Amino acid sequence: MLSCTEFIPLYSELFKYIEEKADHDAVVRYWQHIAENYVEPRLGKLVEEKGIEGCWDYWTKALNEEAADFTITYDEEEQEFEITMHYCPSKGLLLKLTHMEPYHDYCGHCAHLYAPILKKYGLESDEDYSETDKAKCRIKFYVPKK
Repeated sequence: MLSCTEFIPLYSELFKYIEEKADHDAVVRYWQHIAENYVEPRLGKLVEEKGIEGCWDYWTKALNEEAADFTITYDEEEQEFEITMHYCPSKGLLLKLTHMEPYHDYCGHCAHLYAPILKKYGLESDEDYSETDKAKCRIKFYVPKK
């Protein structure tokens, strides 16, 4: 079994390999495959059962398991759920490595894994990946106002 410290660089290298053999669209298709076959059965099920509150259940568990430095806010009345990633341990690890360069769109996997799945359940997203060079990002999911 791989540890997460071994998996993260391997994941980044896999993205590079797929892009070298095909193109960036092939990487996106790979992420879509993961979203449909891994994320949707877990996150989608929670959101189907609990609405946007299912996001809370999913990410509080996942981000704590990853030992991420994050803040989650959930506004039940406004039907908004937001993750502010102060320091992503995956991207942070990649940025510290001196023997390899991270895949240029490593953080793109988050955008392709979650927002498209949650859109199927009626949630929109507002994402900010402008500080991934500092291992930071923000994503908000919400029920659109009618």
